[in-house]
Amino acid sequence: MTSSHTDCHFCLQSLRGRKYALREENAYCVPCYDSLYANPCEECKQPIECNSKDLAYKGRHWHEGCFRCAKCSRSLVEKPFAAKDEVLLCTECYSDEYSSKCFHCQKTIMPGSRKMEFKGSSWHESCFVCQYCRQPLGTKPLITKDNENYCVPCFEKKFAHHCYACKKVITSGGVTYHDQPWHKECFVCAGCKTQLSGQRFISKDEYPYCVDCFSRFYAKKCAACKKPVTALGGAKYISFEERQWHGECFNCTKCCVSLVGQEFLTRQDDILCHKCGSA
Repeated sequence: MTSSHTDCHFCLQSLRGRKYALREENAYCVPCYDSLYANPCEECKQPIECNSKDLAYKGRHWHEGCFRCAKCSRSLVEKPFAAKDEVLLCTECYSDEYSSKCFHCQKTIMPGSRKMEFKGSSWHESCFVCQYCRQPLGTKPLITKDNENYCVPCFEKKFAHHCYACKKVITSGGVTYHDQPWHKECFVCAGCKTQLSGQRFISKDEYPYCVDCFSRFYAKKCAACKKPVTALGGAKYISFEERQWHGECFNCTKCCVSLVGQEFLTRQDDILCHKCGSA
């Protein structure tokens, strides 16, 4: 501005024919205004004079020519930029330095673009797809195998085992029996239907049975006590002429002495020690 009828508010020198600046309705000659009110440039530390453009960001000021990317020095005037630890960067340098890299394509995920987070890694939305059908996974349920992601239908089609009993997909866990996969809840005793996962069982005609059911349905009965005879747990039993005895039941019918490892005689259904049999 120029004036011919006022003086500088600070030095009181005439402003007639001179440039001046106004502040709070007071006029100042340019040297006084700059010394009193000019902001120091954040970059060059020199005052930003009243005849220069003052660019401000979060309380800091720059000359127009000093408002540049701290890394590549390109001007940021009227361009998008980002600040990191009070340092100004163009969007390209900020992305190279600080933005996430896509786990799939290893390219930068630019600020403002949508990204997906999964297992601590970042993905472009367009890269986060099912490995089999290539459809976007978004927030759908998925299953990971060998570092590749699959939607549930594709995983089941390509990899999942089907339960031998119910024929449905086994998504986790399971039991293998006779080289066939089973759900834990489907692997039950063929007799009483009790779950057998983690339990002792006996196989008969390709079907599993709990010990109680197997004993009840298939185990031979002790000729003495009539209870089932099994060899489970290393229990000893004696077999003679299609009859079986528990080790503790194989006694002389007359004097009850144990005949395990001893000579014995038979008389009809009785077993006798040599002494009783000879009497």
